[in-house]
Amino acid sequence: MHEHEKINYVEFPANNLPATKVFFSQVFDWHFEDFGESYTAFSNQGIDGGFFQSTLHASTQTGSALLVFYSNDLKATQDKIERAGGAIVKPIFPFPGGRRFHFTEPSGNEFAVWSDNSE
Repeated sequence: MHEHEKINYVEFPANNLPATKVFFSQVFDWHFEDFGESYTAFSNQGIDGGFFQSTLHASTQTGSALLVFYSNDLKATQDKIERAGGAIVKPIFPFPGGRRFHFTEPSGNEFAVWSDNSE
């Protein structure tokens, strides 16, 4: 259900849509619906959204918002990300409430994963 004046959708740039789709499918079991050759959408992932063809990427260094995933097993999620071709850009570090790390996916967009599990 759509809620009045609540965040409803998010879009990311992607310079390699096929690689980005494979990455998120392998790591997070996402499914995509293509809309032409330059846009793909995902749903039922906490928030719906999509990736559009672009030479740009989202990074906290350039002021982009950071989307953060939750994991019950931080190390296992990190291993899946690395096996699927993601790059760890900030190794696991503590912060108030838990631990987290930042990664980029094949198109260079930065995301983070956090856990309140101390292991």
